[in-house]
Amino acid sequence: MLSPEKMQQNLVLHIIQPGLAGLMDGSVSSLAPLFAAAYSTHNSHTAFIVGLATAAGAGISMAFSEALSDDGKLSGRGNPWKRGLASGVMTFAGAIGHTLPFLISDFHIAMIISTIIVAIELLAIAIVRHVYMETPLTKTLLQVFAGGAIVFLAGMFIGKG
Repeated sequence: MLSPEKMQQNLVLHIIQPGLAGLMDGSVSSLAPLFAAAYSTHNSHTAFIVGLATAAGAGISMAFSEALSDDGKLSGRGNPWKRGLASGVMTFAGAIGHTLPFLISDFHIAMIISTIIVAIELLAIAIVRHVYMETPLTKTLLQVFAGGAIVFLAGMFIGKG
């Protein structure tokens, strides 16, 4: 029987860490293409299609990347397909969250709601890092929001160009 500490370690290695990597990738890396499309077209439908394609492609890519990068035997990181599923699902979830507001036809309302959702996603990432990775809360908030802001601004400036 595993000790509570070992069970916690397994949860972090097998599910939380790959899921967190996926959530971070989905939430942050999808910002640039989504907001570039949104700012360049000012069209909610176009932004939604770009966001959906980004979410699907990133989720599939991250799932395979995690599953094929390590069989878990040498590293002790557990079943590669469980890790891949956690990573892929969370990547999709992170990217689709701020994409769904673009189902609203009013572009300005969609942008406001999407931006609020991005802030919520970044806060969730920081909290998970704080709780499970024992990163100091202030440090993780600064890191996560700085990274998110940089990618958001990159997408905005590319889209306005």
